[in-house]
Amino acid sequence: MAEQEAPFSPREKILERQKYFQSIQKHTYLKGPLDKVTSVAIPIALAATSLFLIGRGIYNMSHGIGKKE
Repeated sequence: MAEQEAPFSPREKILERQKYFQSIQKHTYLKGPLDKVTSVAIPIALAATSLFLIGRGIYNMSHGIGKKE
Protein backbone atom coordinates (compact mmCIF):
# COMPACT_ATOMS: atom_id res chain seq x y z
CA MET A 1 0.00 0.00 0.00
CA ALA A 2 1.26 3.48 -0.85
CA GLU A 3 2.19 5.92 1.88
CA GLN A 4 -0.44 8.62 2.46
CA GLU A 5 0.58 12.16 1.56
CA ALA A 6 0.64 14.71 4.38
CA PRO A 7 -1.96 17.52 4.18
CA PHE A 8 -0.86 21.06 3.37
CA SER A 9 -1.58 22.42 6.85
CA PRO A 10 -2.48 20.69 10.10
CA ARG A 11 -6.15 19.94 10.69
CA GLU A 12 -6.07 21.67 14.09
CA LYS A 13 -4.89 24.92 12.53
CA ILE A 14 -7.68 24.80 9.94
CA LEU A 15 -10.31 24.20 12.63
CA GLU A 16 -8.86 27.04 14.71
CA ARG A 17 -9.10 29.44 11.74
CA GLN A 18 -12.65 28.31 10.95
CA LYS A 19 -13.73 29.01 14.53
CA TYR A 20 -12.03 32.42 14.41
CA PHE A 21 -13.68 33.47 11.15
CA GLN A 22 -17.12 32.13 12.14
CA SER A 23 -17.07 33.98 15.46
CA ILE A 24 -16.34 37.46 14.03
CA GLN A 25 -19.42 39.67 13.61
CA LYS A 26 -17.96 41.89 10.88
CA HIS A 27 -18.71 41.84 7.16
CA THR A 28 -17.23 38.87 5.35
CA TYR A 29 -14.87 41.02 3.28
CA LEU A 30 -13.33 42.63 6.41
CA LYS A 31 -12.61 39.50 8.47
CA GLY A 32 -8.89 39.11 7.87
CA PRO A 33 -6.21 41.28 9.48
CA LEU A 34 -5.11 42.95 6.23
CA ASP A 35 -8.55 43.13 4.57
CA LYS A 36 -9.08 46.75 5.59
CA VAL A 37 -6.11 47.72 3.41
CA THR A 38 -7.37 45.98 0.29
CA SER A 39 -11.10 46.61 0.75
CA VAL A 40 -11.08 50.15 2.13
CA ALA A 41 -7.77 52.00 1.81
CA ILE A 42 -6.92 51.17 -1.81
CA PRO A 43 -10.36 52.12 -3.25
CA ILE A 44 -10.36 55.36 -1.24
CA ALA A 45 -6.86 56.19 -2.51
CA LEU A 46 -7.89 55.49 -6.12
CA ALA A 47 -11.04 57.61 -5.78
CA ALA A 48 -9.13 60.51 -4.19
CA THR A 49 -6.45 60.40 -6.90
CA SER A 50 -8.97 60.33 -9.72
CA LEU A 51 -11.00 63.19 -8.19
CA PHE A 52 -7.82 65.24 -7.84
CA LEU A 53 -6.84 64.62 -11.46
CA ILE A 54 -10.35 65.42 -12.74
CA GLY A 55 -10.41 68.63 -10.68
CA ARG A 56 -6.99 69.65 -11.95
CA GLY A 57 -8.06 68.99 -15.54
CA ILE A 58 -11.22 71.08 -15.17
CA TYR A 59 -9.21 73.91 -13.58
CA ASN A 60 -6.62 73.82 -16.35
CA MET A 61 -9.29 73.81 -19.06
CA SER A 62 -11.20 76.71 -17.53
CA HIS A 63 -8.03 78.80 -17.19
CA GLY A 64 -6.46 77.79 -20.50
CA ILE A 65 -3.37 76.29 -18.89
CA GLY A 66 -1.30 73.65 -20.73
CA LYS A 67 -2.81 74.09 -24.18
CA LYS A 68 -0.87 72.77 -27.15
CA GLU A 69 -0.34 75.27 -29.94
